[in-house]
Amino acid sequence: VLLRPASSGRQEPLGEADGLALASEPAGALNFLAMVENLQGDAGRGYYLEMLIGTPPQALNILVDTGSSNFAVAGAPDADVTSYFNPELSSTYKSQGIDVTVKYTQGSWTGMLGTDVITIPKGINGSYTVNIATILESENFFLPGVKWQGILGLAYDALAKPSSSVETFFDSLVSQAKIPNVFSLQMCGAGLPVSGSGTNGGSLVLGGIEPSLYTGDIWYTPIKEEWYYQVEILKLEVGGQNLNLDCREYNADKAIVDSGTTLLRLPQKVFSAVVQAIVHTSLIQEFSSGFWTGSQLACWDKAERPWSLFPKLSIYLRDENASRSFRISILPQLYIQPILGIGENLQCYRFGISSSTNALVIGATVMEGFYVIFDRAQKRVGFAVSPCAEVDGSPVSEIEGPFTTTDVASNCVSSVSFHEPVLWIASYALMSLCGIILLVLIILLLIPPRCQHRYTDNDVVNDESSLVRHRWK
Repeated sequence: VLLRPASSGRQEPLGEADGLALASEPAGALNFLAMVENLQGDAGRGYYLEMLIGTPPQALNILVDTGSSNFAVAGAPDADVTSYFNPELSSTYKSQGIDVTVKYTQGSWTGMLGTDVITIPKGINGSYTVNIATILESENFFLPGVKWQGILGLAYDALAKPSSSVETFFDSLVSQAKIPNVFSLQMCGAGLPVSGSGTNGGSLVLGGIEPSLYTGDIWYTPIKEEWYYQVEILKLEVGGQNLNLDCREYNADKAIVDSGTTLLRLPQKVFSAVVQAIVHTSLIQEFSSGFWTGSQLACWDKAERPWSLFPKLSIYLRDENASRSFRISILPQLYIQPILGIGENLQCYRFGISSSTNALVIGATVMEGFYVIFDRAQKRVGFAVSPCAEVDGSPVSEIEGPFTTTDVASNCVSSVSFHEPVLWIASYALMSLCGIILLVLIILLLIPPRCQHRYTDNDVVNDESSLVRHRWK
């Protein structure tokens, strides 16, 4: 091996009477077949949707992100984008005069909030007025080689910036187009080189489920909190062997389903246990630590297929029936990922799992194996095997169940969780308190000396007790 530096039980879908659309009239607002393969991209740089914005329409590619809640597009020239939205050229654009900043796990942007009309060529019929942020400055957000110029946040309004009062894109569609409050996502990059041509297929179905995009049954797990798509993970297995960690370790801080995250991200303790289990199970006895941390690639002769050397990885999710669970499994073809353009005779691979400081994130590494249903109407996330999750004609993902949950705690999610909005409220409250204290200090300093208290030798003055030494970020 050459190492080189890296550059609820089964449920059938419900009918419309239950709030979930499964069929559509070709002339209606919903035509799910028209939405099939409306995405392009790959796991390395994300999956994006073409959208027309403004009047006359300006065409942009928009990254699909279930881990944030703002709809934002490049609103000024940037070295890493090929085009941008110019609000001055749109007769329907209305500025709200509100600055907005959004920070992600990697990257951030600052822009101006406004509204405009959008249409989706391969989406639902019609034009709709939505909130849109024009990105004026960014840092590590638009990266070299990306083929998208904006981001479509599909999470809940609790994450919207600058506040939850900003109606999200999908909430606007649901209210204006009268579609069911559900969307589904298929990303077809299994086994294909990441950061490649960017033409791998995918589908974002707005308003329901397209039966041709999955096989077998859909398994649902409850959404624990409506901010991110937070779910409850009960246990992990590597090569069929339970990691035997406390289930709360898997949900430390939160466990979410996020299409905008490239890898499967695991809390540090879980990540270390997974790596150790893979090393123990793998047929490769000596392996550089740089491969596991993402700083090195592993390279094999192009005629070889290294996937047979690695074990299957399984994630157990709580079923809608709390006494049962089901597991989604990915074969190594999904987490040992090929990289393009390195050497003539060698094919190099990266490790599609990384450590995380604040969440377990089911990102593209896992999602590429499944058709994922975000059923907001019934507060659940569904998983079904995706027909496009095949490598060399063989499936690389599995769903099995039900299993009993008698071997895990009744609740693996901490009841105390400080969500972002709560943290912001707490930080503003503390800053206000500090401001009052500083104002009092300034007034005391301005009082004439004759009115000031004369300290005796027994008085103790501790200035540190009145000063802010740690600032909220």
